[in-house]
Amino acid sequence: MDDQEWYWCLEHKTAERAEGGCPPDRRLGPYPSREAAEHWKEKVEARNEAWDAADKAWNGED
Repeated sequence: MDDQEWYWCLEHKTAERAEGGCPPDRRLGPYPSREAAEHWKEKVEARNEAWDAADKAWNGED
């Protein structure tokens, strides 16, 4: 595993390095940096909004 990978711990609500921390079922990732792991939620929300807008456009809902 790359020692530069980071994960977001759902239990502790903090970024963790790949080599330590909580079990995989309690983490999101990997992310390329600590900052990316810390901002996972903003990225997910932005993606979801873009996909929702694309779905509306596809369905002719404007």
